[in-house]
Amino acid sequence: MKKLLVKIVAFSFLVAGFSTSSFAADCTGITMKDTKGVAGGKYPQQYELSEYEKAAGCKMKFSENPNIKSINDTIQGNSKLKGVKSRLPKEPLVVVPYDSIGKYGGTLKFLSNATEAGTSDMLSTRHVNLVRFDDDLSTIVPNVAKDYKWNSDFTQLTFYLRKGHKWSNGEPFTARDVEFWYEDMMMDPKIREKPYPYLLIGGKPATVDVVNDQEVRFNLPAPMPGFLATIAWSYNQAFIPEHFLKQFHPKLDSKADANAQKLGFKDGYDALKAYYGNSGWTDTPTPMLANPTLVKNLPYAAYPSLEAFMTIEDTTEGRVYAANPYFHMVDTAGNQLPYVDYQNERYINEKEIRILKLVNGEVDYKAQSVQLESVPQLLDGKDKGKYNVQIKPGCGAALFSFNVNHPDEEKRSVYGNKKFRQAMSVAINRNEINEVAYYGMGTVEQFVGFSPAPDFVDPALKTYMTQYDPAQAKAWLDEVGVKDANGDGFRDLPSGAPLAINIDYATQGIGGVEVELVARHWSEVGIKTAFKEVTPDEYRGSQAANKLDVHVWDKGQPLAIVLGDPETFKPPFGNYFNHTQGLEWAAYVDSNGAEGVKPPKWVYDSMEGIDKFQSYEAGTPESNKWGAKIAKILTESSLFIGTVKAPFPAYHRDALRNFADFQTVSYEYYRTYPYLAPQWWLADAKR
Repeated sequence: MKKLLVKIVAFSFLVAGFSTSSFAADCTGITMKDTKGVAGGKYPQQYELSEYEKAAGCKMKFSENPNIKSINDTIQGNSKLKGVKSRLPKEPLVVVPYDSIGKYGGTLKFLSNATEAGTSDMLSTRHVNLVRFDDDLSTIVPNVAKDYKWNSDFTQLTFYLRKGHKWSNGEPFTARDVEFWYEDMMMDPKIREKPYPYLLIGGKPATVDVVNDQEVRFNLPAPMPGFLATIAWSYNQAFIPEHFLKQFHPKLDSKADANAQKLGFKDGYDALKAYYGNSGWTDTPTPMLANPTLVKNLPYAAYPSLEAFMTIEDTTEGRVYAANPYFHMVDTAGNQLPYVDYQNERYINEKEIRILKLVNGEVDYKAQSVQLESVPQLLDGKDKGKYNVQIKPGCGAALFSFNVNHPDEEKRSVYGNKKFRQAMSVAINRNEINEVAYYGMGTVEQFVGFSPAPDFVDPALKTYMTQYDPAQAKAWLDEVGVKDANGDGFRDLPSGAPLAINIDYATQGIGGVEVELVARHWSEVGIKTAFKEVTPDEYRGSQAANKLDVHVWDKGQPLAIVLGDPETFKPPFGNYFNHTQGLEWAAYVDSNGAEGVKPPKWVYDSMEGIDKFQSYEAGTPESNKWGAKIAKILTESSLFIGTVKAPFPAYHRDALRNFADFQTVSYEYYRTYPYLAPQWWLADAKR
């Protein structure tokens, strides 16, 4: 009888011109703060559209930023807009805001050190990828992809895309854009000389199959469960607009060089380099900056994007971004994200000026390049400046490493001696560093390759060679032959030539107070040490050119990332943007001995170990065994010298709403990416 009544009621509404779906009220929106009793979805803090409508018992109507048409007019190459429903995917990603349904408008203000320096703060606020880490930093959830699926042995990873998803210019986004990125861009040696280690599996590339427009499959040459985690944290987005860039790719278009030359580029690869930058590093200069005279002739000043914001201005002073009219996220009331109209990023390399602007409340969010030593000044001004400062753990810590491939052969011999590196480690007074530089808030800790160290790492490794023992340091230096040959109070090289160590550092990678203290500690055991602050770009250039005595930069990757990224355990043990070491070792390995310097046996053991570790599912006995082994190998090599693991500050203005309580302030999970920055909104948008 009950089923019959339902059918009769439904029929009467259809006769009256109503559908049964009109029973459902419009979606008014829930938040994480007030879920209104709506059950959670398959993944935390987000739903697919149909999933949300069913859980909330509502029918979603979509709304758009009232300024979106004028915003769209600022994006070079974009045509006039259709309605918001036609711009969204058929199944948009429904995001549950932290505290409130936001209001549209305003400009987010950011500071960076310079182009490609200190910029990942802002990058992360507009970043997207196929998947991401949720804010618990352990659950991987869909983002651009609608969902994903592994096969039983972790050799095939399939992504399911959203039907109707569009690039920022309105063109369809399909599985071919993923295949194009991996096989035609990342694996083309003329675009990137060698692939990123984290895009290889045991040193070998995957293949990519386009199943259909909304289904793409990665076929891995060996099991690698952590490959998904790589996509979840990486700045290197796993897609690129084939519809636009293929015209410049010589392997895909016979007229590629001619197409590029019509626009003023040297050839097709020159055009790809101008648009795609450093092979996926999405903050390299656009053609607006690299070729400012060509901008008016270009179809797009920056290639189409799936991010929350699109580049519309790029100068030596900074950049401006406009909200993407085709962005794939909505809130639980149906409002298309992002709420904010524009982002404005200015470059200021002087630390003191950056801090002053933060204290004056002139910036909406900042974490990168802000060290704990600046926190007292920030806390003193927070009430007047109307901002807040979170102090949270980082994943990494500042490390020191001696250039084991130094161009000076005698220095190379000394720095390559493990006894010398261990002497320099125990010469450091880490407790003093903690008290003076970090106000006692840090923990003395050695670098073990994982940060934080998982349970499978021998706890003794975390304090390996961290004791303060200047007498032992002096004895070991004597053993190495680094003695005071001329009686001037400072030690010399075994040949009698002076030994003077210079530490170049950038505040993006380490605080100046710690560098000054370490330089004093080393001088106190007879190693003459000087230090100088340089810009991040200067530091990276010198490191890449193998010109440094000591490499100094933050380093540390959590288990979730090491599962997919082997770089910490393979030379050069990092990449251009962070802490590397052993550049000549890397050249030897990459060239199969044709170039560079042959590394010691422990390096090969580490390389084999990380490949084994990544081939097993995390938490299994095999995974734990190999994880413990590679941690021991790397730590006992004393290649990297850890000091103090301290927390980091994250700054935001009070008017910036839906700002999460960060679990970590670090690059390793790609800064704000787990915290859904597209849901940020400004309470004083008209300021």
